[in-house]
Amino acid sequence: MIFSETELRGAYRVDVDPKRDDRGSFARVFCGREFAEHGLRSTFVQCNLSSNRKKGTLRGLHFQTAPHAECKLVRCTRGAVFDVIVDVRPRSTTFGRWSGVELSHHNQRMLYVPEGFAHGYLTLEDDTDVFYQVSVEYCPDAESGLRYDDLEVGIVWPFPPSILSDRDRRLPRLTEIRARTEPAA
Repeated sequence: MIFSETELRGAYRVDVDPKRDDRGSFARVFCGREFAEHGLRSTFVQCNLSSNRKKGTLRGLHFQTAPHAECKLVRCTRGAVFDVIVDVRPRSTTFGRWSGVELSHHNQRMLYVPEGFAHGYLTLEDDTDVFYQVSVEYCPDAESGLRYDDLEVGIVWPFPPSILSDRDRRLPRLTEIRARTEPAA
């Protein structure tokens, strides 16, 4: 595997290094030792699969708050997505900054999303599946998120979403997240 840190500290693009022959290819997509050698979490307790019927479906941006903060290893197993993360770590020098990467079944790229990041994606094709491993179990009381269209964050999506849940439309803006995480004066 090839690990490339993004401009947001702790978040990595992970590319596979397939071995090809007449039969096709074979590639390792996870090795706990290699992840640990890069200082990344190497234990995941839950796997999720999201199936999306239509191009233009937006999911997110979601995260869980402490003490249930989670890291994710995300890959697209069918179709393609524009995958986005936003740093929502209160004391981070890159708080509020975003990074986006295309994940597809063709490029086989993965995105390692550390704790303290909001995560979401926009489907670029019909019939797209996203598989992700998660470091902690889902906790409904800890779920939170960030508006996909927050002007302060300024995510540049490839095109406007056409399908979005009502819940995701009502997620808070960065100013609300900042206010919740800043210590009282």
